Amino acid sequence: MEFTGRNKNAKKISNLPFQGTPEQEQKLHEVIEKHKDDKGAIMPVLQEAQEIYGYLPVEVQTMVAEGLNKPLEEVFGVATFYSQFSLTPKGRYNISICLGTACYVKGAAAVLDKVSAALGIQPEECTADGKFSLTACRCIGACGLAPVMTINDDVYGRLVPEEIDGILAKYSD
Repeated sequence: MEFTGRNKNAKKISNLPFQGTPEQEQKLHEVIEKHKDDKGAIMPVLQEAQEIYGYLPVEVQTMVAEGLNKPLEEVFGVATFYSQFSLTPKGRYNISICLGTACYVKGAAAVLDKVSAALGIQPEECTADGKFSLTACRCIGACGLAPVMTINDDVYGRLVPEEIDGILAKYSD
């Protein structure tokens, strides 16, 4: 049996150039040094690395793998398995669209498609200018407002695709 649908929650690897700073790299090396003798160090190191960089590009995963003397495949496996980790940077405005059951039934997929088309990105991607990132998530706990979208801390509920352009215009600073 072949799966032909789209997995809107699949992790994507960023196609934007890595722009880490020497200060970030120094912090990461300190984190690695602190945990390198710990059993199961990959998880806490990746957590702290994501706090430093905001996401886990392959360059950061490579530094973690080398610093912990682990195969890159093992680090990548942890980074892609756990939903808390992102392989793409977050934009200044992180848009999250709930695809939980209530939201999905009330049209969240059409809202997601409209946002994706308006920004020219797919879920788990960031616009080239770093302004917007898009995430498809599962239940944010606002089922009564379905379908729901958040932009950073702003919540938009009972959405229809026709409202998206106007909402995005509020963030064109």
